Amino acid sequence: MKPLRLALAALAITVLTSTGAHAASCGNTGAGFGPWLERFKREAVSKGISQRAVRAALTGVTYNRRVIRLDRNQKSFRLSFNQFWKRRVNNAMINRGKRLMKRHGRLLSRIEKRYGVPPAVLVAIWGLETGYGANSGKMSIFRSLATLAYDCRRSAFFKNELMAALKIVHRGDMSPKQMRGAWAGEIGQTQFLASSYIKYAVSFDGNRRRDLIRSVPDVLASTANYLRAYGWKRGQGFGPGQPNYPVIRQWNRAGVYVKTISRMAQMLQR
Repeated sequence: MKPLRLALAALAITVLTSTGAHAASCGNTGAGFGPWLERFKREAVSKGISQRAVRAALTGVTYNRRVIRLDRNQKSFRLSFNQFWKRRVNNAMINRGKRLMKRHGRLLSRIEKRYGVPPAVLVAIWGLETGYGANSGKMSIFRSLATLAYDCRRSAFFKNELMAALKIVHRGDMSPKQMRGAWAGEIGQTQFLASSYIKYAVSFDGNRRRDLIRSVPDVLASTANYLRAYGWKRGQGFGPGQPNYPVIRQWNRAGVYVKTISRMAQMLQR
């Protein structure tokens, strides 16, 4: 009987350890956030992020209940297209977009030549995401991402985004203080996720730093680079049923948002 009891005891310990580890891997309240964050810091260092970057970005970061409330209350994408359009687009926004297309005409032409994406599409995305850079967000990206990475609803997804945000600091593109954005951790004037920043952000202003918060050339060129990477076809249409319409869906999978980008870009071209 002794071998059996030992085997059962070992099994019980394994189950308890596994269950405890799983429970600690995320949480639905802020109670375990501190210990979780310390473990994440160690994991980040083990994956090649410098201690200096980890300390600069995550020291003093606390759980943000407001971020969780916002995450649970996303209703705008449930609207009909007409409701969504009325809420997000108006004549003043269209007219401002047209003025910006003229102001940045040379820049947009260079970007289209390099990446194949027409100016109107880029300006439509720019306008819809942040009102042409006016509302890119003021929340700490690291606090938002750490909160969402700890939260059980989409922990794996946001852990990846938090690690990508640390890489941005690690490679010197931006400091943690500069990285302020929307509640879900989106960065800059067209709201890049940190993982997309790592993959697709480019420096187009000549200073070799990818700055999607303050540099309009970097913002627009990076957005074009993203779309090209997802299959944008130079010279092809972007309306419903046309070759580039599915590519816009790679920017945002909500059908009303895709249709709004397409319609707004068409109006900007008139």
